[in-house]
Formats: sequence, structure tokens, C-alpha cells
Amino acid sequence: MSESRSNRKTLTALVVSRTGDKSIKVNFQYTVPHPVYGKEVKRRTVLHAHDEKNECKTGDRVEIMETRPLSKLKRWRVIRVVEAAKIAVPGID
Repeated sequence: MSESRSNRKTLTALVVSRTGDKSIKVNFQYTVPHPVYGKEVKRRTVLHAHDEKNECKTGDRVEIMETRPLSKLKRWRVIRVVEAAKIAVPGID
């Protein structure tokens, strides 16, 4: 069973919001070359992920893995918290 899961995509991203019970939004940033000028341009994608244990906080860096559709938007699952938030964000959580 673990062999079939080993080929799923995994990403490391930053938690930007806790949207509800067992749900988070993560911001995945990457760079791509500009099609004409070749300069590296920053891009970002906001992904919705399932946090089964409600352990993630805003500002944490987490590792997520793609999974079957869990709801309308959630297609990713939290594997582990890579790095906890360094400072607490007031008014959030």
C-alpha cells in the first residue's frame, strides 16, 4: 500500500489561514522564467488542505500530500508540520 502512495506529489508550503474545523489554506510559492525575457518571476498558488489533528497554526511551514477529493476544494492532506511559526500573529487563532 505504501508503494502506491509514494508516487503522490508532496509540497512544502506556508499556512496562511485556518478556514474551519480541520481545514487550512496554504500558500505555495515558486519561480518560473518569463516567456519572453527569461527573468525568474515569482508565482504563488493557494491550496486548501485537510488538517486531521487541527495542529497547524497560521505561519507554520507544513508538508502536504495530494489525495482524493475530500470536499469541494480540498485535494491535499497535511503530512507533518516542518517548522512552527516563529511569532504569534495577533487576532488569528
